[in-house]
Amino acid sequence: MKKLICDFRVVGSVQTNCYFFSEHETGECVLVDPGDDAKDIKQYIEKKELKPTAILLTHGHFDHILAVKEIKEKYGVPVYAAEAEKEVLFDSEMNLSGQIGRPVTIEADYWLKDGETIRLLGQEVRCILTPGHTCGGMCYYFPKAGVLFSGDTLFQESVGRTDFPTGSMSTLIRSIRKKLFVLPSAVRVYPGHGLMTTIENEKMYNPFAME
Repeated sequence: MKKLICDFRVVGSVQTNCYFFSEHETGECVLVDPGDDAKDIKQYIEKKELKPTAILLTHGHFDHILAVKEIKEKYGVPVYAAEAEKEVLFDSEMNLSGQIGRPVTIEADYWLKDGETIRLLGQEVRCILTPGHTCGGMCYYFPKAGVLFSGDTLFQESVGRTDFPTGSMSTLIRSIRKKLFVLPSAVRVYPGHGLMTTIENEKMYNPFAME
C-alpha cells in the first residue's frame, strides 16, 4: 500500500491549518484549505518537492480560501468544493473576506454532492456534506488511509462556531452525530484549526457533540 503523509502549515490571521496530504514515493500532493500566505505555501511545496494535484475546500470562509487562486494558477490544479457552498464562495460578504478588506470569490472546477466519491492519490475519497458551520461544509474521508479532513465542522473536543451567515448549531451537531460519529473509531481527524484528533476521542470527550 502506498505510504501517505499528512503535514500542515498554520496560515493566516486566525491560524488555519493548510494540509499537504502526499504520496511518499511520487510526491503527488492534495492541498486542503490553502487559506492564506500563498508565498509560504509555495515555498513549502518546493522545499518538499511536492507535486500538487488538487485543492480540496472544506468550506468557503476567507481563512480557508485566500491563497486558492494563486496556488491554482501556479500549479494548474483543479479546485473541489461542495455544491451547497456556492453561495458562500461566490459572495465576499458571506465568506467574510470583504469584512477584512480582502474580498475574494472562488469558482470551483468540481462541485461535489453529499456522498459523492472521487479519486485522489490513488485512493477513493468520500465527500461528506456536514452543514452547520456553513450550509455547504464538506468533510473529505479517505477510508483506506483512515483519514478525515473535517474543516471547521469538528475540532479536538470542540466544534465550529455557527454565528456566521448560513450557520446553525443544531444542524452542525446533527451533522457530526449522524455523519461523522458513524465512521470507524480509529479514523484520524484533521481539523481546520488546532490539533489532530480521532473519532473515538470525540465520541468520548467532545462536550458539544455527546448524546
